Amino acid sequence: MTTSRKLLVVEDDEGLQRQLRWAYDDYEVVIAGSRDAAIAALRAYDPDVVTLDLGLPPDPDGVTEGFATLDEILRLRPATKVIVASGHGARESARRAIAEGAFDFYQKPVDIDELGMIVRRAFHVADLEAENRRLVEAVNAGAGDVLGGVITAAPEMLKVARMVERVATAQVSVMLLGASGTGKALLARGLHNASGRAGKPFVAVNCAAIPENLLEAELFGYEKGAFTGAVKQQAGKIELAEGGTLFLDQVGDLPVPLQGKLLRFLQERVIERIGGRKSIPVDVRIVCTTHQRLEAMIAAQKFREDLFYRLAEIVVRIPSLAERQGDAVLLAHHFLARFSRENGRDFKGFTPDAIAAISDWSWPGNVRELENRVKRAVIIADSSRLTAGNLDLGRIGSEPPISLKAAREVADKVAIRQALARTENNVSNAAKVLGISRPTLYELIKQYGLETV
Repeated sequence: MTTSRKLLVVEDDEGLQRQLRWAYDDYEVVIAGSRDAAIAALRAYDPDVVTLDLGLPPDPDGVTEGFATLDEILRLRPATKVIVASGHGARESARRAIAEGAFDFYQKPVDIDELGMIVRRAFHVADLEAENRRLVEAVNAGAGDVLGGVITAAPEMLKVARMVERVATAQVSVMLLGASGTGKALLARGLHNASGRAGKPFVAVNCAAIPENLLEAELFGYEKGAFTGAVKQQAGKIELAEGGTLFLDQVGDLPVPLQGKLLRFLQERVIERIGGRKSIPVDVRIVCTTHQRLEAMIAAQKFREDLFYRLAEIVVRIPSLAERQGDAVLLAHHFLARFSRENGRDFKGFTPDAIAAISDWSWPGNVRELENRVKRAVIIADSSRLTAGNLDLGRIGSEPPISLKAAREVADKVAIRQALARTENNVSNAAKVLGISRPTLYELIKQYGLETV
């Protein structure tokens, strides 16, 4: 018996109490038959998962006492996964329970196998959320920020993180390739922090944001009187990065004439300020990013091939958010916690339709789009959980009817994606994490059309 996992069963029917206690020999089952007993057990045992019959005394034929119990459980332990019992014809109660923060619901009479699946999934989600909270707390405390606070559980992104850690200590130029919003700047900062240059300057230049006629002066600096308006000597960004890292963001937008001057610096490691004749040696490490297809630009003679090879001694390709299994939901929870704190709001999580929308959205704007949608939703939402409408990922103001089958399918997909991500697509280990057999997991992967490579 695994006694470390505690399941609180709030049920006043003694026969059903015995049945449920016998059904869950993988957990330490705690029984409570009333609201007071349930709250006392919650305080004493701190269970991750609770099954709750809404019909509790002194209102066994109603739901008043059950909803009062749900509210108190979530007030005392917001992370607890509460699964409520719904009798036939009580769909409105189930809807209300989900809206008020319940994790899921089951129908009476109880199907033990069906309820067992919901309970296992609830424990799995509780584990994922606990892991996410630990990661967020570590980042907020300044721990584990070697890669600049990258939040991921996806094998695709973990490989990128390991690659960045390996090349950080090498004296080579690094090019980070990826679509806009994938976290290139975050990884560049993380690479600098993981290198021997961490105590020196990290100087960033956005090559696409500075007008072409000013970019040379920005990079190389100038002497007093070098041009109209040059009223004093000014060191450039390259010089200011001495001993550290020069981060050239969107280097694909660098004008062709300036590419030649940058190439000469990379070859000789000396610069001359505009209007100056003195050669100034500079020791910097170059990290650059672009979302441009540089091979096509080289073919069109818009980017120098020799400069490309100087900048791209090591190339790291960053996957889009859509390619990062399970990370969209993980990051959504991270951003929800962050923006809730910043805005003084208190949310209990996402509704099932929001989780489904987050999982299925293609995220053309990548992590930046997800961050912006969650931030906006935290500001405008007026319910305890964010919906797909709040995230502008569904028809705003319309709640799709909650189907038990649809809700479970959504949760199954999320849980399977997260388990595969955590185990780097090892199906045997993922099955153990999910508490199911390997053939069952293979069947679910096939049924839901999920990728395992």
